[in-house]
Amino acid sequence: MLALKLAIRNLLGAGLRTWLTAGVLSIAFVVMVFYQGLLDGWNLHARSTTREWEIGGGQYWHPAYDRFDPFSLQEAHAPLSPQALELAAAGRIVPELITQATAYPDGRMVNLLIRGIPPGQQLLSLPTAALAADSVGIPALIGRRMAASLRLQPGDALLLRWRDRSGVFDAREVTIVGIFRADVPSIDQGQIWLPLATVQEMTGMAGEATLLVSAPDQAPLPLAGWVFKDTDFLLKEFTEVIHSKKAGSSIIYGTMLAIALLAIFDTQVLSIFRRRREIGTYMALGMTRGQVIGLFTVEGAAHSLFALLLASIYGLPLLHWLGTHGISMPEVADATGMTIGDKMLPVYSAGMVLFSVAVVILSTAIVSYLPARRIARLKPTEALRGRAQ
Repeated sequence: MLALKLAIRNLLGAGLRTWLTAGVLSIAFVVMVFYQGLLDGWNLHARSTTREWEIGGGQYWHPAYDRFDPFSLQEAHAPLSPQALELAAAGRIVPELITQATAYPDGRMVNLLIRGIPPGQQLLSLPTAALAADSVGIPALIGRRMAASLRLQPGDALLLRWRDRSGVFDAREVTIVGIFRADVPSIDQGQIWLPLATVQEMTGMAGEATLLVSAPDQAPLPLAGWVFKDTDFLLKEFTEVIHSKKAGSSIIYGTMLAIALLAIFDTQVLSIFRRRREIGTYMALGMTRGQVIGLFTVEGAAHSLFALLLASIYGLPLLHWLGTHGISMPEVADATGMTIGDKMLPVYSAGMVLFSVAVVILSTAIVSYLPARRIARLKPTEALRGRAQ
């Protein structure tokens, strides 16, 4: 406690130099918390949104299905077993049938995927109730990205061409009955949604599906002929992106932290050089070399306390405002293919804030200790005379 009091008194006596060093350190701390919170908020939003709109509590895949290989769709379909039909009727799973197709909007040719889904499903947030419309020939649902790409509006007709299970080409005109807005690009870009029964009839795959979406609270079941993929597997690529982003962002706030720590290191070296008489006095009064080293280490580490004080003054209101209002994302963010909302809202957890505080305090303590080790080589008599050994 005495060492802390002496350290704070000495730092306050240093005046502007102390506050400049603490200010840079506080900026590094605020940036660290902000970046961590921003990535955690993005991760939380993307995961919850993807579950709500696309993957639910997991998916059952046909063994031949590969979401990154559209050519696998020709063989990736199988009839629904009585158990699967029972679960679908109870709303515990949602079957989807996927096939390749080509659209011809305004004379252009666009490759896409036709995805059949039951119009009455309520497991996913997709507004599939619009597909129950019987006032049009074949109702179709698309996302806002797809609508912008094809330049379509509700009520517009679109010609589709596909191949059935025998490889025979067929074509029909569908009517756009709805355009949904979702942050999940994988259900929007290059996708068009039709009633499941219609797609089964078009492809000659009556009663068949490519994958089954499970309810969030549905425990995995051993469905014969289907392979269960949990949410960790389905979100694996996004998790890897978040990890890489965290590694990249650590370089930014790590650089700022290094600048502040360098200032503390230089301050400690200069302080020890200029205060040799004071060090000799402490030793002459009975303080051990370890106690003197501890005093200067605590003094340097106390910069982190001033930094946390400054960060709480301007950082808390700033981080709260960002956490409430978020950061607006440009429209070009849709082109990344990642699940990103119109705004990114940082999420701050107590564990993340405490970890950042511990990193700042521990780093300043280590940097303060390194130059303080020189005191161990000083002789009290030489130090009292203001001479270095």
